[in-house]
Amino acid sequence: MTELHADPLALLRTRTSSKWRSYPEDVLPMFVAEMDFPIAPEIAAKLVELIGRSDLGYDSRRRALGESFAGYAKDAWGWEVDPAKVKATTNVVVAMTELLHAAIEPGDRVVLTSPVYPPFFGLTREAGGEVVDVPLLTTGPGEWRLDLDGIEAAFRDGARAFLLCNPHNPVGAAWPRADLERLAELAAEHDVLVLADEIHAPLVHSDAEFIPFLTISDAARETGIALTSASKAFNLPALTCAWWVTASKRAEDRIARLPESVIHRTGHFGSHASEVAFRDSRAWLADCVETLEANRRVLREALAAQVPEAILHEPRASYLAWIDFRPLGWGDRPQQRILERGRVALNDGVTFGATGKGFARINFATSPELIEEGVRRIALAR
Repeated sequence: MTELHADPLALLRTRTSSKWRSYPEDVLPMFVAEMDFPIAPEIAAKLVELIGRSDLGYDSRRRALGESFAGYAKDAWGWEVDPAKVKATTNVVVAMTELLHAAIEPGDRVVLTSPVYPPFFGLTREAGGEVVDVPLLTTGPGEWRLDLDGIEAAFRDGARAFLLCNPHNPVGAAWPRADLERLAELAAEHDVLVLADEIHAPLVHSDAEFIPFLTISDAARETGIALTSASKAFNLPALTCAWWVTASKRAEDRIARLPESVIHRTGHFGSHASEVAFRDSRAWLADCVETLEANRRVLREALAAQVPEAILHEPRASYLAWIDFRPLGWGDRPQQRILERGRVALNDGVTFGATGKGFARINFATSPELIEEGVRRIALAR
């Protein structure tokens, strides 16, 4: 393993992103999905090159982005992506909002699976939809499943769309093939659009497997549109580039309903950086995943030693972990107590849906030392 080292805390505090400017300097930020690692050198070199020639114009919709992602998808997941079916936009949330708005009528029901990425709730309402929450099922720490019976009932009751988070944020689960096959069958049977947010897929750990939704079956290709970005895996959220992938004429017809402005919002820097990420920065990504797996172990051991009552739902993807603080009796929003007493900022579990009461999400994409310091501060909330 080639360890990827996080930047020192003093250097991190010079960053001007929301992670490092939302709280006073005595607070250790371990909330927003931004990694503390330096970006891949290949990406840094490309950005410097663009600036050096004042290449700061509008993005030209180059085919190279689709080719780069298609090459990675084939090598990583055996997914044969047509580069022509890769269409860029600004970010996954914007793309999902616009796709949903084009697909549903005001008041149509949209199925979410809490606890889930908080913007899913807001974008559903923005698109005119009514949220139908079908919470995930769990049989123990780190063991999560889609409630397929509940999803079927929601589809039968008239839901028009399903927002699939795979790998799932915040629990870090990569859904098994059998579950995705059944989901696709149900969506086809009830004519439900599946918007598959697969943004965390390149960060699946070695003890899990990611299966792209559009590879599942003809039913998945007819009902689904995949959305992703390099922003999470390569730490590029500020560069405003994401894309959707289609694999059927029906899906392409849905895309055709979108306003042209959705595509024009793609960031020029983001497009170039994403191309270089998936084509040239795979060694950095491999080091990143190995480092995250090591950090996951550090987090597990630190919590067991200092806050043993807390229940860690150990993720199998990404760098975000879901922690159940209910055994400690810290109320519905334990992150408030942790912030006040320990001066460490976590994500509020309630924002992930009603099933998030008593939980908080922690970001462990940092140094082992800061993970241990963060857990030490959490323990001060007793």
